[in-house]
Amino acid sequence: MSAQLNPDRTEWDVIVIGGGPPGEIAAQYATQFSGLEAVIVEQELLGGECSFWACMPSKGLLRPVELVSNSRDLHGVTGARLDVQAVLDRRDKIVNHHDDTSQVDWATGAGIDVVRGRGRLAGEKTVTVDGRTLTARHAVVLATGTRASVPPIDGLREARPWTSRDATNVHEIPRRIVIVGGGVVSCEAATWFRGLGAEEVTIVEGSERLLSKNEPFAGEIVAAAFADSGVTVRTKTRVTDVARPVVNDNGEGLIHGGEVTVTLSDGSTVTADEILVAAGRTPNSDDLGLETVGLEPKGFVDVDEHLTVPGIDWLYVVGDLNGKALLTHMGKYQARIAGDVIADRAAGNAARQHDHAIVPQVTFTDPEVGSAGLTEAQARDAGLDVSVAEYDMAALAGTYLVRDHYTGRAKLVLDGDRLVGATFVGTGIAELVHSATVAIQAKVPLGELWHAVPSYPTISEVWLRLLETIDSQRRGK
Repeated sequence: MSAQLNPDRTEWDVIVIGGGPPGEIAAQYATQFSGLEAVIVEQELLGGECSFWACMPSKGLLRPVELVSNSRDLHGVTGARLDVQAVLDRRDKIVNHHDDTSQVDWATGAGIDVVRGRGRLAGEKTVTVDGRTLTARHAVVLATGTRASVPPIDGLREARPWTSRDATNVHEIPRRIVIVGGGVVSCEAATWFRGLGAEEVTIVEGSERLLSKNEPFAGEIVAAAFADSGVTVRTKTRVTDVARPVVNDNGEGLIHGGEVTVTLSDGSTVTADEILVAAGRTPNSDDLGLETVGLEPKGFVDVDEHLTVPGIDWLYVVGDLNGKALLTHMGKYQARIAGDVIADRAAGNAARQHDHAIVPQVTFTDPEVGSAGLTEAQARDAGLDVSVAEYDMAALAGTYLVRDHYTGRAKLVLDGDRLVGATFVGTGIAELVHSATVAIQAKVPLGELWHAVPSYPTISEVWLRLLETIDSQRRGK
């Protein structure tokens, strides 16, 4: 970690608290064409959660697992295996061994200063960093993100559970692991732990299915794939108690160690070597000084369509902290808007952009789950004129070539003749999500989508099959 930069300076045009991707992009867009000066205040590593503890290391663990899974299901390919230590070593390289020098070099090369330490609001356009006071001429941007939530389950905290940070930076694969939660983090972690050699992986989820925010078939297909791979999924089940023995650490004090026993709501127990909590996120707003500007120091921070806090025209919130969409790419999108708005307002111009994008997402399980826009249930709740079309992804020539036993499904959600949602499940569908995002965001009419010809034989041919399904349904065939 490099030393603190600009130790004596106290004033900039823009101060950004939080150096993850949204904070970096907000600083960049506010300054790159405007002549404004910005500083990023970061207490950990510049690059944030995504670069060092979330998106990048997790995908570094998942990609080798995916490749081996595909090769084992393709006749004519033999000998595919994983070198677990090499996979972990590559993960360490991806996160630069937790050294953010290259990120700092990028910031300073772009003319953005960096101050190390914990930043807190201290009044109008004022930020304190470990006793040092900084002042913003135009704007303060909050980009402090979220942290893993640990639910109030008896014995859970005392059992020293892993969170997502521990899981993505694991150095030894446990033989047995229990994962609390059935969302994206849980399902991805179960995929790489099982793929990298964990013998017993158990997911405990309180709701009826995995990935409950997606179309129902997404969680069902992933659960079936888990069953085939040896992952145990316990839905409609809660963890009620966690116990781990207390041992003496060579006379240096009592610690919790050894195997963990997890008691479930049906009275059964699961014994494991580690327990991973993947049960949601908590916004980092409780020690941010929000009360100094009249805001409640807890929860997500509300913003308007320009990412400005209502009633405080100099204060912006981007990324997970505003609760709009807890995804890195959406935080970066918001940061681009906020940066442009800051530059426009500083120049005395009207703000040019509005926050109105749909939300795309990919869950990198095996098979993958990708979506953009609304699910059918969300569209119906919104009162839209809903119709849907579904198609078996395994019926495509392109997927037949991808692997021998392809499993997947696709679904479009329509409001009249306008596409408002799409979901794809299957190997290699991640790159389909952007075409759906473009079609939904640009409000491309169905008639025009017919002329967007998919290449043959590719997975994207599913678009043609879905359009044909819609046509058949409307013709009553």
